[in-house]
Amino acid sequence: MQTLQISKANALLAFEGATSKQKTLLSNLFGKSVFQKSAIERIRSYEDACSDLGMEPLSASDFMFLPERDRKHAFASHKLTIIIQALNEGWVPNWSNSNEYKYYGYFRYSGSGSGFSYGVCICGRAISGVGSRLVFKSRELAEYAGKQFISIYNDYLTL
Repeated sequence: MQTLQISKANALLAFEGATSKQKTLLSNLFGKSVFQKSAIERIRSYEDACSDLGMEPLSASDFMFLPERDRKHAFASHKLTIIIQALNEGWVPNWSNSNEYKYYGYFRYSGSGSGFSYGVCICGRAISGVGSRLVFKSRELAEYAGKQFISIYNDYLTL
C-alpha cells in the first residue's frame, strides 16, 4: 500500500478552491478541524458575523422607527451584539459563576474629537459595568473586537 502525504498548507489551498462536494471529501479525509478557521479569521465585519450566524444583516433604515437621536446608537448596539455573538461561537457568560472570566473592551475617550484613541481589554467577574451581551470569552477576542470594530464602538458610545 502506498502512503500519500500532503502538507497542511496545500490541503488548505485545495480546500479554498474546492467545490462543496470536494470540501466534504477533504473534510472526511483529514477531519473538519483542519479546515475550520478561527472566529477572528472568519469575522471581519458585521456582514461576516451575520453570515456566520445564518441571518440577514440589517441596515440603518431598519431603525427609522426610533427617534433620530437614538438610531445610530441602536444600530451600533445591534451590530456589536451580533458580532460578539459570532466571535464567541455559542459561548454564553454564566453570571452565576464568579470564577468564569468575562472580557470586554475598555476605551479611553480622547477629547480631541478623533474618537477613541486607546483600547485595552480587562477581565470582569460576575459584577460588571458592561452589558452582558457585550462580553467575550477571551482576552484575545476582546482585544481583536476593540481594534477591528472601533468605529462601531464609537457609534455605540457616542451620543
